[in-house]
Amino acid sequence: MPETFRIFRSLLFVLFFLTLAGSGHAWAGEKVWRVLYVEGGPFSNYQQTLAHTARGLEKLGLIDNGQVAIPTGTESTSAMWLWLADHAKGRVKFLRDGHYSAEWDAVARKSIREAIIERVRERKDVDMIIAMGTWSGLDMSSEDLGIPVFSMSVTDAVSAGIVASAEDSGKDNVHAQLEPGRFRRQISMFHEIFHFKKLGVPFEDTPEGRNTAAMDEIEQTAKELGIELVLRSAPLDLPDPEAAFRNLMGCVTELSQEADALYLTYTSTPMDKIPELMVPVINAGIPSFAQAGPQLVEYGVLMSLAQASFADIGQFEAEAIAAVIQGKKPREVSQIFEPELGLAINLKTAMRIGWNPPLEILAAVDEIYQQIPAANHE
Repeated sequence: MPETFRIFRSLLFVLFFLTLAGSGHAWAGEKVWRVLYVEGGPFSNYQQTLAHTARGLEKLGLIDNGQVAIPTGTESTSAMWLWLADHAKGRVKFLRDGHYSAEWDAVARKSIREAIIERVRERKDVDMIIAMGTWSGLDMSSEDLGIPVFSMSVTDAVSAGIVASAEDSGKDNVHAQLEPGRFRRQISMFHEIFHFKKLGVPFEDTPEGRNTAAMDEIEQTAKELGIELVLRSAPLDLPDPEAAFRNLMGCVTELSQEADALYLTYTSTPMDKIPELMVPVINAGIPSFAQAGPQLVEYGVLMSLAQASFADIGQFEAEAIAAVIQGKKPREVSQIFEPELGLAINLKTAMRIGWNPPLEILAAVDEIYQQIPAANHE
């Protein structure tokens, strides 16, 4: 989507709500939407998406303070939600007791799903749900709750079964953000640069794990390009982050010896553990690509496609919420998000694996990192 159109669209939303307001408080005498939040567990992308959605809502005049800080040293959204409940007043009310996290525990996930369904149907004190991630998107969209459900930060909401297609959610009350063909573009570009024959892919071989990693798209793209996939699976969504990291490290270590390149799928591994995760990959001298985006490149993965900024993602979600508040059904709001993407490269990693990026590659780079924080493989 051209930048000028994106800016124009945002201005239209802002003008609409300013006109509606007349003063600083457009919500006086109008419906206040009580919002609940649910996630599978802590994840830095969830923090970023929540924070920038709140800022987008402020920009549109729907709340008067969306400037929630993203905490350091944790990937939890709990404190952020409480801050929004106390400070973000307006047409959107963040319910103080409306934050639910399963902490990546399957048993807790089931009990939370049941508790939310009962709350919506019996207490009737919720008007809208933010469902962050695949677990929550599935759980909240599978029931006809009769209130809007916004599925956010999902790798592929279509493959996950959250929505029917990119063009139509298939459910009047459900909306998801979709970027069709994103992972096909990633792998195609990675292959065009390195011409590898065997691509290593770590993932969790469960329905949710396959959806999170977009395995269907990875497998189809590999088939089209004539790439052999070397797969390693282990439990990765665990309540114990240390156990999850050990499992992922085991997969990555094996793949470093058996594949020509590594495609690191979405991981809830804390960023400060990524340099350690990359040690066997760098020692093996093979290129690596981060499915999740450039933040992992900053911490030692060789490259990724630079994602849209979280500011753009949050603005997209805020505008979808605004459209529903204006009277549209979630199903009637466009789900397709088309950011312009560039390349991100870590030159320190490139040097350590013996790769000298050609000038034509460097010319396409939007983000360059020259160090690996806290690397321990000197």
